[in-house]
Amino acid sequence: MSVAPRRARLRAGGVQVLARTLRPVLDVAGVASGVTEILDAVRDRGDDALVEGARRFDCPDFTHDRLRVPPATLARAAAGLDDRLRVAIGVAAAQVRQVAEAVLPGDHDVSLPTGQRIQVRSVPVDAAGCYVPGGRAAYPSSLIMGVVPAQVAGVGRIVVVSPPGPDGRPAESILATAALLGVEEVYAAGGAAAVGALAFGTASIAPVAVIVGPGSPWVQEAKRQVVGTVGIDGVAGPSEVMIIADATCAPRAIALDLLAQAEHGADSPAVMVSDDPRVVDAVAEELRGLPDAIGPITLVECASMPLAIELAEAFAPEHLEIATRDAGAIASSITRSGAVFIGPNGATAFGDYVAGSNHVLPTGGAARHASALGPTTFLRRMSVVDMTDDAVEALTPHLAALADAEGFVMHRRSAEARRRAS
Repeated sequence: MSVAPRRARLRAGGVQVLARTLRPVLDVAGVASGVTEILDAVRDRGDDALVEGARRFDCPDFTHDRLRVPPATLARAAAGLDDRLRVAIGVAAAQVRQVAEAVLPGDHDVSLPTGQRIQVRSVPVDAAGCYVPGGRAAYPSSLIMGVVPAQVAGVGRIVVVSPPGPDGRPAESILATAALLGVEEVYAAGGAAAVGALAFGTASIAPVAVIVGPGSPWVQEAKRQVVGTVGIDGVAGPSEVMIIADATCAPRAIALDLLAQAEHGADSPAVMVSDDPRVVDAVAEELRGLPDAIGPITLVECASMPLAIELAEAFAPEHLEIATRDAGAIASSITRSGAVFIGPNGATAFGDYVAGSNHVLPTGGAARHASALGPTTFLRRMSVVDMTDDAVEALTPHLAALADAEGFVMHRRSAEARRRAS
């Protein structure tokens, strides 16, 4: 069957307009009020609301005793896992763990000239919740991406929630992956209600400090609404890719990369931009001989490579592939992308599974200010302040001036009480 990707031409001055039109229009308002009702129900009625939600959306005969998945069930799922998948899960987890360990921040000690010493410590949160989507398919890779960085950060309690299937349990691959990673606290709960349970706590699920993981617009809106009660990794929208390509690219590989991204769903944009019209034509021709795309594909012909880079920076994609002669040089100029894949082998699919980078990434332009999920998502920075006598003497007059200007007299007197008798 033929594919008819959208074609566009980009000239100077049109970057911002095109970047906006490439994004899907999301009905956030239509979701928000429904999510609020669900969160209120979980806050007020706890497990009962979780069970009602599971009966409504997932398993009509779901019961309270199915909420917590017993450790023995996790172990059986791991034992029954296909050998090929078991090995793949181990490889993926090892790759993600090695990268997470490499970026784990350390503590810092700063001694200032006025005498005080400030120690800045990275302290893991006490508990984290990892949401793993269900629905159309099971996503053990998302469980790996959420759990492994939390383990590397040193989080003591890690909770996995995933929607139950018709049998009342999360998918076997999810249960098996949790067991292989050493996670024992797994619940059959999904959607906004599961997010609410992690944030507020129920009789069965103790609250956590940070919630991470991808999910439906309802899940993401629930995460947004519980910010402040808990921390989150970010609010993720539809997955997306932009590919910058020139005459050195392999058109068929690019076409497959576009289709792979569009495979995420009907609202997942896949965009290729090139300064060579022959590349655009070649990729379009390859698409005609491949299966239909699920999500929208756009092929953009632009006047120059700098203009292509400008569009990528304006779009701030979740995934950016650079399939050009000088891919490394172009990548060094990129500042707005969740993850960048360079060169002829730079397929986003590797990052989704086994490259070691995390696939929970900022979407919808959030790469302008947000980062990939990693161990720092689960860490707090905490300062330990040691004021010496010399520091008190040197800094109290300045503190007094500021406190007086702000009308906080007791702040000044608190500091002055520490001064040595003159």
